[in-house]
Amino acid sequence: MRACPTPSGALCCAPRLPNGLVRQGTADTDDNGADFSVTTTLTPRNAAGETAAPTDPTEPTDPTEPTDPGAPAEAVTIAQLQGTTDTSPYAGKTVTTDGVVTAVYASGGFNGYTIQTPGTGGAIDLGTHTASDAVFVFSSATAGLVAEGDHVRVTGGVSEYFGLTELTVSGTASFEKLTDTVVAPQPAAVAFPSSDAQRESLESMLIAPQGSFTVADNYTTNQYGEVVLASGAGRLVQPTEVGRPGSAEAKAVEASNAARKVTLDDGASTNFLTKANQGIPVSWLTQGPVTVGATATFEAPVVLEYRNSGWKFQPTTPITGATPAADLPASFSNVRQAKPQDVGGDLKLAGFNVLNYFPTTGDQLTGCSYYTDRAGDPVTVNSGCDARGAAEEEDFLRQQVKIVKAINGLGADVVSLEEIENSARFGQDRDAAVATLVDALNAATGEDTWAYAKSPATVPASEDVIRLALIYKQDRVAPVGESTILLDDAFTNARQPVADAFRPVGGTSEDDFLVIANHFKSKGSGTGENADQGDGQGSSNADRVRQAKALVTFSTDMQAQYGTDKVFMLGDFNAYSKEDPVVVLDDAGYTDLGPALDATEYSYVFSGLSGSLDHVFASPAATETVTGVDIWNINSVESVGLEYSRYNYNASDLYTDDLFRASDHDPILVGFDLDAAGTDPGTDPGTDPTPVPTPTPTPGDGGTTPTPTPTSKPTPAPTPSAPGAVPPVAPSETGLTDANRGSVSAPSSARAGETITVTVGAQYAGDVVNVWLYSTPTLLGTVTVAADGTVRVTIPSDTPAGAHRLAVTATDGSLIGWTPIRITADGQLAFTGAEGLGAVALVAFLLLATGAGVLIVRRRKAAAAE
Repeated sequence: MRACPTPSGALCCAPRLPNGLVRQGTADTDDNGADFSVTTTLTPRNAAGETAAPTDPTEPTDPTEPTDPGAPAEAVTIAQLQGTTDTSPYAGKTVTTDGVVTAVYASGGFNGYTIQTPGTGGAIDLGTHTASDAVFVFSSATAGLVAEGDHVRVTGGVSEYFGLTELTVSGTASFEKLTDTVVAPQPAAVAFPSSDAQRESLESMLIAPQGSFTVADNYTTNQYGEVVLASGAGRLVQPTEVGRPGSAEAKAVEASNAARKVTLDDGASTNFLTKANQGIPVSWLTQGPVTVGATATFEAPVVLEYRNSGWKFQPTTPITGATPAADLPASFSNVRQAKPQDVGGDLKLAGFNVLNYFPTTGDQLTGCSYYTDRAGDPVTVNSGCDARGAAEEEDFLRQQVKIVKAINGLGADVVSLEEIENSARFGQDRDAAVATLVDALNAATGEDTWAYAKSPATVPASEDVIRLALIYKQDRVAPVGESTILLDDAFTNARQPVADAFRPVGGTSEDDFLVIANHFKSKGSGTGENADQGDGQGSSNADRVRQAKALVTFSTDMQAQYGTDKVFMLGDFNAYSKEDPVVVLDDAGYTDLGPALDATEYSYVFSGLSGSLDHVFASPAATETVTGVDIWNINSVESVGLEYSRYNYNASDLYTDDLFRASDHDPILVGFDLDAAGTDPGTDPGTDPTPVPTPTPTPGDGGTTPTPTPTSKPTPAPTPSAPGAVPPVAPSETGLTDANRGSVSAPSSARAGETITVTVGAQYAGDVVNVWLYSTPTLLGTVTVAADGTVRVTIPSDTPAGAHRLAVTATDGSLIGWTPIRITADGQLAFTGAEGLGAVALVAFLLLATGAGVLIVRRRKAAAAE
């Protein structure tokens, strides 16, 4: 049987006979004589009787094989067979051709092999190489007879199988193994082509991919054993994360995504989630983590082909999770972050989506249907009841341990929670689920560390089954008063924002800050004006705009109610950073702290594209206090196969009770300093001046002893050369060739003035290196490589926009490697002012002439000045 070219890898039961077969009806009786009839009218049709080519999501059926036209087969070269376009000039004809077997797929569903003209490949000039020298041979009858390196002659019909040129060999009579000695084809040493025309010229050829590759998506890895890659450094990005919908910037990102995307497959059409295949260890994930943002390194050649409506790298033989790691054609760097980056500040807050945390499990209710594991045991609720989380207590505990470790690992003092159960919907106290999570957090710390802001007396008359909540560390802060929930018709299809003000233990009203938790309407549904407009913003954008406007008014009211203009609005806004709802908040004078201070990281991955749906918006007074921001990539970048909801779905049980994939959104951590020495306006926000001394604890209000204010930990600055040391010498730019790019990688683009992370390689951990920016050599810093193989450097604010290169050298001047980077001059941030915010704070954004640097000036409180 043959694998259909659909993501499901469905098998099409079409026996290999000279004539065609027609399915009788849609039922499968397991009796082929009853299910099929013979026909000489060879019109492909699906089970519904449709003769047109099916479109997604309908699964296409295997087209009927071309019959022997009776004329002698024409002898052609593979290049002639392939032609110079995306369609073979011999499609529908029978030909004979010779080639050396370069890949064999006798198992796994492909049922064929690739052959390539002897002596081809190697050093190829894509400017002159216009026709592929290889072709896929579909032949279940002969796939088991060949091995890599065999020289064969095959005769069969040429067809375009959903974009893949192939030769169908019906039986052994059309196959001959040759005994002559020929020059073996060599892998073509090329970077992944950016155009379909150049890719077509390499279709089915053996490739040794050149340049760097970055993992862009792993959502289907646990199901189909495939990993989406982006050629070059940096992920594939949501266009509206970078530019306004329909703008030139957004279109440029869209074009770049299309030019860079390629999928690393496993040489098979296996669906590891079907009952028949759940006993097969899943490819790639079994051998180790495959994390979005990781570098993919190729250790063996692969075959470039077009399958499942996309270009793919196939190993030369099917692989599974049982394949030894040493035999895999590629490996992935470990970019996991065991803890968030240091964001400084004497206080920290964070937003965390807890992925439908429901202590009310499905088995406590009636009517629930479930997703089950490979043993048939329920794992999560599917439908039929109001529960959205775990099916049973054992499943809930697997979910909870991950969330607890992640929240406790944040180091935050206040955390907003999204997607937590609204227990009132189940006849319980509204805060019951929040209390359950707080108890679990405290059990893990061994102390009464956490508490929650209790629901106010006035709650919405109608609420979703999920809600928002605020939790806090009792020895660090305390609520100033009762929380407040926004009652506004704009949120009838979303979760109503909840606000509360907090005061540091031992502080005064001058230290109060306001936190507003949010969860806007999702992008998944909407009609009328809320229908998807096709501009990249998804459905219900109009409602999210209304929600953003209502939030601005709510913030102004809450500032007056709680008596502070230091406001942090955070949560899941279901809008990327350049979309309309975010612009509403930007225009109201709030700063989106993620793009402003951590622009190289994102909180969400959808359809292989990274972007931030989760944000922290700060008022001018709050922005003035901010010391750092980190989007902690522990969830969105990990495979869904690691979730509690996928427990025991495969022979390789990918679940572990750690913090990775606790949710599908990444938490955002913000450090802020309410009582810090003022920062010199010329100081880079990535570094801190002399840390604030830790005060001696003194009795505070209510007889409590406040926790000492922690000192700020400055970001490591570039290490100056030791006295008498020889100044570093920049390598010659002409020496920065493809042959010596090494393992160095960095974001594909950055703004002038932005601080970025450059990956040098874990093998250099602890070494001192020099980082240079070209084309005019500029030393960005002499820095020590961190344990994870990275360094942090800042792009000079006067760097001209355009293409540049980053080079890294050792202290002896030898080149470690280099990578391209594009510097942009857009993205300047400006405040228009927030109504009702008062004049306590100085707006601390200095717009740099060339674009994107944001200097943060923290205020010196009057009390600190005395």
